[in-house]
Amino acid sequence: MGFLSPWFLAGLAAAAIPVYLHLLRQHKATPRRFSSLMFFERSTQSSIKHRRLRYLALMSARIALLALLALAFAAPYVMREVAAGGQGRKLMLLVVDDSFSMREGNRIERARQAAIDALGGLRSGDEAQVATLGAQLSFLTQPTSQRSELIAALRTIRAGDSRSSYGELSRALRSVSESSRAPLEVHLFSDMQRTSMPPGFADLQVPSRVRFVLHPAADEAAANFTVESVIAPSSLFDPAKARVQATIGGYNTPATRLTVSLVANGKTLETTVVDVPANGRATAEFHKLEAPYGFSRCEVRIDTNAGIKEDDRFFFAVERADPRQLLFVHQSRDARDLLYFRSALESSANAAFRVEAVDVEKTAGIDPARFPVVVLSNVGALPQSFEQKLAGHVKKGGAVLIAAGSAAAAQPRIPIFGRQVLESRYSARTDQRFQNGVAADAAHPSLRRATGFEAVKFYRVVRAEAGDARVIARLTDDAPLLMERAIGQGKAIYFGSTFDNISNDFPLHPSFIPFVEQTVYYLGGVEQRTSNLTVGSFIELRKGPDDRQAVEVIGPDRSRALSLEEAVRAQNYQAIVEGYYELRRANQGTEMIAVNADRREADLGLVPQETLALWQNLGQGSTAEAGVAQANRTPWSLWWYVLLLALTAAVVESSLAGRYLSIERGAV
Repeated sequence: MGFLSPWFLAGLAAAAIPVYLHLLRQHKATPRRFSSLMFFERSTQSSIKHRRLRYLALMSARIALLALLALAFAAPYVMREVAAGGQGRKLMLLVVDDSFSMREGNRIERARQAAIDALGGLRSGDEAQVATLGAQLSFLTQPTSQRSELIAALRTIRAGDSRSSYGELSRALRSVSESSRAPLEVHLFSDMQRTSMPPGFADLQVPSRVRFVLHPAADEAAANFTVESVIAPSSLFDPAKARVQATIGGYNTPATRLTVSLVANGKTLETTVVDVPANGRATAEFHKLEAPYGFSRCEVRIDTNAGIKEDDRFFFAVERADPRQLLFVHQSRDARDLLYFRSALESSANAAFRVEAVDVEKTAGIDPARFPVVVLSNVGALPQSFEQKLAGHVKKGGAVLIAAGSAAAAQPRIPIFGRQVLESRYSARTDQRFQNGVAADAAHPSLRRATGFEAVKFYRVVRAEAGDARVIARLTDDAPLLMERAIGQGKAIYFGSTFDNISNDFPLHPSFIPFVEQTVYYLGGVEQRTSNLTVGSFIELRKGPDDRQAVEVIGPDRSRALSLEEAVRAQNYQAIVEGYYELRRANQGTEMIAVNADRREADLGLVPQETLALWQNLGQGSTAEAGVAQANRTPWSLWWYVLLLALTAAVVESSLAGRYLSIERGAV
């Protein structure tokens, strides 16, 4: 026997109350008037008879009443065996797969009808519950015996955009089994998709008290073509240089020629034909993306359909804008730094910046506030008026990139960066005394994609005082090479060498192009955001908890996805439906993100029958006999029986108390 609430057994201590009432509070002396006690002999009166228990039957009834009440609140139970097929109460859980792959053919209709038919096995006294399976197990009803309510919930189920996970189902069943007192009978209605299986078969383990029944909604693997992925720019600055690359995949399909189109805002921009091999993949390329300024809703679409039609398209969003201007200040006699820097920045097919070069001697009449990023390449002293304007621009949120060379080494301090020049080091190319770069902060945007930075040879380096600056890269002798410093609301990055191939061989390494591009993008605030996400992903709404700017999320159905409170407090938003999402910020304009269904759902291959049979038998135990015994061993509550005994004790106590109290009143 066990107790569901054993802490109520502490109430048994109340059984001492009747003992106290019947033993310690029996002697009551009533004072009587008497003329004189002078003729009485003094003696000690014995109190033994006063300490005797009186009315033992009444006391026993009271003790029993209190003890039974404590036991009733402790909820006692015993485990008993219920024969297979007996009339024990059970909970039937109907799980319908509503993942993206259930859109194929009539799979979802078959699953709904099979679930309705399974309700015929619901006996009197049993309860059932309806749930759907996608990325998580979602319950549509509470446990109930009302068939009409269960059928109504089943008829509302439609195939969604999420990916099903059988591993998540098994995990949820383990939790449900622990919280349910009744035996659990689970019916899964799914297409038994191969890609829904977890990496390890052990993740499918279900509790021994669960009877698991599979109802396949698909008889065979269906053929399906899909647009698996699209590589496209999120920001478009030059439509003539834009490239869009799409991967077309076929599952259980013969070799086929398909027509694929690039569509923007409902208009077909370009069409191409690809040859997809049997059960293979092909690449479709598009060489122009004519989109208007602002955000455009784009997609790559297969014109011919086979299988699930919803995965024959792939959404992505593009923002058209003009390239930003970058001011490159250098010495006109040195053109190498400009050549290498411009080539690296404009080598991207979708360059976000255009370089405007100017001689340092001609900067007096230039307003640096027109440029989000200013580059100072191997310059000495700046004209005083330009330096003052540039310093004010950086403090207000601008950015500057400083490359130090021989001209900068002749100055006592680094302009704008404001740190003292310590020394200038030079190593001849003929000997092996050069220094290599070492990434001190590989997570910084400047070095995040600059693979091979450690192989760069530095011959001339201008060493500056670090102070409170953040060191991004060092030399092999631990001297700072790349530093960042916040100046007011802006920032400045110092590079202790030049952008030519004289002070170093950096421009000859493949790490130079991503270094220049990512550094300028970082300083200019150009975010490398993705143009599409997968259903179930989280969209970041704000940078941190201190950001209280309201963000309005408009879903694919053009409705608001967040309440007013959530728009101010939510850090992210989970996209559970494919389509285009708009993020509207008060001071930062509008952002658009495309969300697509997980393309693993496009593979309609089925789990082998032997694997399904093994999975279905996991909950039956190691042997048939042990499995039946354990599956039918259920707790039997004794609460009602104990409560009936307590009621009987209360009636007996009331009867005895009335009898004894009436005798005492008569004696008086």
